[in-house]
Amino acid sequence: MSLPKDLLYSEEHEWVKEEGEKVRIGITDFAQSELGDIVFVELPEVGEELEADEPFGSVESVKTVSELYAPLSGKVVEINEELEDSPEFVNESPYDKAWMVVVEPSNSSEKEELMSPEEYKEMINED
Repeated sequence: MSLPKDLLYSEEHEWVKEEGEKVRIGITDFAQSELGDIVFVELPEVGEELEADEPFGSVESVKTVSELYAPLSGKVVEINEELEDSPEFVNESPYDKAWMVVVEPSNSSEKEELMSPEEYKEMINED
């Protein structure tokens, strides 16, 4: 299982990459492997406000539909439109091709709630 060291992680299996004033968000390698083959990704619109720990979209696999939970509050400034035609990117490349949204966070203290790669690994090993 891949777990990049430069990312932060949420309990709901999303990853967060800090990019200056913005953050890029996707789901972890662990999450995609648990879900199985992804067949559809539903994302919010650009301009939508996300609320931390609230659903902002969903991922549909051959097994189930899973909500995506916002790891941080903020405004969506970009979505990965490639996932509409190529949802399999989530399985093939969860950290590169399959980022889901770019957000301008509205509350920087929420980042303190996220986990380091080590803490995230510990959490999934306990499950």
